[in-house]
Amino acid sequence: MLGNNKSKPSIVISGWPAVGKTTIARELANEFGFKMYNGGDILKMIAGQRGYVVSGKEWWDNTEESKKFMSERKLNLTFDRQVDKKLVNIAKKGNVVITSYTLPWLIKDSIKVWLKGSYKSRAMRMATRDNMSISEAKKIISSRDEENEKIYRNLYGFNFGEDLCVFDFILNTDLLNLDSLINISKNIIKDILT
Repeated sequence: MLGNNKSKPSIVISGWPAVGKTTIARELANEFGFKMYNGGDILKMIAGQRGYVVSGKEWWDNTEESKKFMSERKLNLTFDRQVDKKLVNIAKKGNVVITSYTLPWLIKDSIKVWLKGSYKSRAMRMATRDNMSISEAKKIISSRDEENEKIYRNLYGFNFGEDLCVFDFILNTDLLNLDSLINISKNIIKDILT
């Protein structure tokens, strides 16, 4: 872990659902003594403030409450704007690792990493992580991919998953196992920060 208290640039990790963003972000936060933030957690907090019952890590894909909130979210893009505004302010302070679908397009001074992964490998990862069938995971991923593309195109005008020129690094999660990806990520960040 780095011992100096000087502010370091924020690390922002993005990619399609179930590609490994949270796992790699957690490892980087632990390694460098950064605080970790997850855009999905802030959106979930907003759902709770609106009266939705939010509990459990699988809340997003497996509950009636999450489905109701997501329907409301599609009609009210201010929820996403609130999340992004909070994340921009957090990122400006430095010394944080943030997982976010949109933040890489909204800020400049950070280290931005895109995690690339095939539909098949993401479905397998979700099925294992959330203890569900691969066919169920594929349906969820397909739905979330489609929703993300529409929401962010409508909200900010960029093509999520296609326009990757804002990223400093792109890692293909299909080619290496998770431990290798974590080690590569740590080495990249270590070289930048030291």
